[in-house]
Amino acid sequence: MRTESIAFVFAIGLAAHAQAQILGEFPNQPPTVSVSGTAEVKVAPDEIHLDLGVETRHPALDEAKSENDQHMAAVLTFLKEAGIDRKDIQTDFLAIHPHYRTSNETSPEYYVAQRSVGIRLRKLAGFEKVLTGVLKHGANHVHGIDFRTTELRKHRDAARQLAIRAAREKAEALAGELGTKVGKVQRISENTWGGSWSWSGGHWGSRNYGGYAQNVSQNAGGAAPSEDGSLSVGQISVSATVHVTFMIE
Repeated sequence: MRTESIAFVFAIGLAAHAQAQILGEFPNQPPTVSVSGTAEVKVAPDEIHLDLGVETRHPALDEAKSENDQHMAAVLTFLKEAGIDRKDIQTDFLAIHPHYRTSNETSPEYYVAQRSVGIRLRKLAGFEKVLTGVLKHGANHVHGIDFRTTELRKHRDAARQLAIRAAREKAEALAGELGTKVGKVQRISENTWGGSWSWSGGHWGSRNYGGYAQNVSQNAGGAAPSEDGSLSVGQISVSATVHVTFMIE
C-alpha cells in the first residue's frame, strides 16, 4: 500500500473515533465539564513568631560555652520581665564546633557556641520592644520572623467556600453558553495555602541585627501597629483552589 493510502486510512480512523464519542459509543463516560475556582482572603496577623540565635566565640571551649550560657540567661531574663509566657519560649540544645584558620591546622583558632530561641508574641504591639531587648541582652542573630493568624482554619474555610462558589459559577456559565445545564458533582479536589508571611535572615550566617522592618503587604487594614508607629505588619493571604467536575444534563 502506498504512503498516501496509509495516511488516508489513518485519517478515516481518527474521524470515526471522534464520531463514535459524539454518538455516545462510550456510555461509561457521561458528558462532563471540569473547572477550577480560586479565591484569596486577606487577613491581619495577630501573632508573631521570632527565631533568634545566640552565638559566642572563644579560643577556649569552656569559655565559649560559658559566655553563651550567660547571654542566653540574660535573654531569658529579659523575656520574663517583658511579660512573655514561659510556654511561648523554646530554646535549642547548645551546639559547639571548632573553627580552624586553614584546613591543614590541627589546633582550632577558636570554638563557636550556638543556641537558638523561638519566641511567640501574642501581642503585635510589643514586637519591636521585644526584638530590640533580646538583641541588647545577647541575641546576635535574627534567623526569621513569621507573621501568622491564630484563626487559620476559619479563614481557610472562608477561602474554600469562595473558591467553590467561583467554580460553580464558571461551570454554569460554560454550560449555559452551550445550551446545557450543570448537574451533580462527579469529582472534586482542593488545595489551600497561606496563613503566614515569613522573613528569613538565614540560619547561622553572618551576624544579623536588622532587616525586619519590611512586610509582604503594605495595606495594613485592621493590623495592629507597633508602639512607636514605625512597623506596619500589613496583611497576609489565605488562598484556596478547588477543581470540580460536573455532570452535564
